[in-house]
Amino acid sequence: MQSANPKSQSALRTPVFRARLLAWYDAHARDLPWRKDKDPYRVWLSEIMLQQTRVAAVIDHYHEFLRRFPTLQKLAAAREARVLAAWSGLGYYRRARMLHAAAKVIVRELDGKFPPTAKELLALPGVGRYTAAAIASIAFGEPVAVVDGNVERVLQRVFGKRLAGEDLWDSAEKLLDRHGPGDFNQAMMELGATICTPRAPACLTCPVFELCATRGDIPASEKAAPQKKREIHYALDCRDGKVFLVQRPRNARLMASMWELPEVSPPNRSTQPALALRHSVTVTDYTVLVWRRRPPREQSGKWVDFKQLGHIALTGLARKILARSNHDRRPQKRDSSRRL
Repeated sequence: MQSANPKSQSALRTPVFRARLLAWYDAHARDLPWRKDKDPYRVWLSEIMLQQTRVAAVIDHYHEFLRRFPTLQKLAAAREARVLAAWSGLGYYRRARMLHAAAKVIVRELDGKFPPTAKELLALPGVGRYTAAAIASIAFGEPVAVVDGNVERVLQRVFGKRLAGEDLWDSAEKLLDRHGPGDFNQAMMELGATICTPRAPACLTCPVFELCATRGDIPASEKAAPQKKREIHYALDCRDGKVFLVQRPRNARLMASMWELPEVSPPNRSTQPALALRHSVTVTDYTVLVWRRRPPREQSGKWVDFKQLGHIALTGLARKILARSNHDRRPQKRDSSRRL
């Protein structure tokens, strides 16, 4: 439903918009662990984990990562394999590598102190414009606006037009509450995540409903890329409490050096797979078929004890297969997504 409000274009640049949004955030913000303090290490970790990942999928990983690496110094001193193992299941492993590299830079070159400004944070490995602004505003109170997918959607609906590039960032800066930039930025992201959602936004419960130009959705300007489909096959060979795994090449474009089950050619279709599941990576939907068989002799790998699976850099798909096959012997984590 689109219904332009003549007063909205002048009103949404006033303190009214900011006051209503912040009051709503104070009353309705989700109780998320990284919001309990403004420690830059924890803010940074949460922002990296939340890139391209749902909040519900991050919470357990966030707690486990901090258990293994409670301080920036512990993270910087760790081996990359341990960092990747702790990251396993979150995907987009380049984020973990850059997180580790940035920790080393901060500890070795900056005396363990986080840069306090967005401009300085941008010099760290893996820190882009959004992440730098988020850390600087939330942890250090710098008055800089953020633009992520949620904020972009809110801005376009509130202003009633398509925005891109610098127009998005300029619009975010115009709305920013410069006295409380951290809370305001989090409130904008929270609004997009919980009220101003991609489909069926809950407009009637929106705190800035009267100041919104569209009060609904803006028609999509282009169609989303169609999902590609692919079938892949893996061999699952388990003996004496161990499973045979292979390591991806160090120069692989995706998940370099991670451990996984050996990929095999489709066997005789008269037999049935031990397991079939679906797995999605970016724009590709995989049908995964798992066969209990020995891998080809030419595939080099190693036997890994089930008890050690939580300590190696295992791909998310391999971990999913082993869990479905009842071969992941790690203690199960409590499901904390229910409170979201």
